[in-house]
Amino acid sequence: MGKPSRRERADQEIDRLLALFESGDIPDAVARVVIPPLDVPCARWSLSNKLLTMLAGTADARGYRQWEEAGRYVKKGSRAFYILAPRFKKMKDERTDEEESRLIGFLAVPVFRCEDTDGEPLNHPPLEPPEPPPLAEIAEAWGISVAYVPCYGGYYGRYSPGSNEIVLATHEEATFFHELSHAAHGRFKKLKGGQDWRQEVVAELTAAVLMRLFGKKNMDGTHYRYIRDYAEGAGRDVRRACLAVLADVGRCLDLILGQTVEATATAA
Repeated sequence: MGKPSRRERADQEIDRLLALFESGDIPDAVARVVIPPLDVPCARWSLSNKLLTMLAGTADARGYRQWEEAGRYVKKGSRAFYILAPRFKKMKDERTDEEESRLIGFLAVPVFRCEDTDGEPLNHPPLEPPEPPPLAEIAEAWGISVAYVPCYGGYYGRYSPGSNEIVLATHEEATFFHELSHAAHGRFKKLKGGQDWRQEVVAELTAAVLMRLFGKKNMDGTHYRYIRDYAEGAGRDVRRACLAVLADVGRCLDLILGQTVEATATAA
């Protein structure tokens, strides 16, 4: 009997994972190592503004004047993104007749990514992993840019279909596989905005299979808990949620593994 193909092996791993989910024989979740914040001004911003910075795909963002003070200038044609600055107003307290500052809203403040500036060196420590993760060549073949940023608020990664970009706050391969799986899913189905349970289960189950195929650290506990939380939020148990999206998982694996085979054949 011939050696099973990578796609056949993927099917076998799906069956094993589903069996684990059904039996409840799931290891404990593995702690995720994240990229620590840099010592830069935005590290002292509010959590919401830190998340906006991460979503912009950068580890260092500042206002126009702040970049000038750092000896750098914003490149021509660069577009700002916006953070929120609280707006206070002095108002009289009717009970005490004393003035106090009250929050009355927020102002949108334009800031620029360090990647959109030039000038004096910043001396940032490297955020990229020493070696690219497995399947990094797939992202490159699909024209997806991959950026690494510090972790803020437990946000480990995202894939943006609009900008065709993956942003990661950890070097864990499982997170990259999850976001790459979103990208594969988006190649044959229009992705919904936000955290859609079907899309999240497709991405995480596909990532779990890829982790096993590439012999990476066992993260079944993490995968299981992630899928369980989205499944329960949709009123489904884990196995039924997985079964409901198996066709899409299969197509994602076909795209990713097929692209790998094609790239290998081209290189040979």
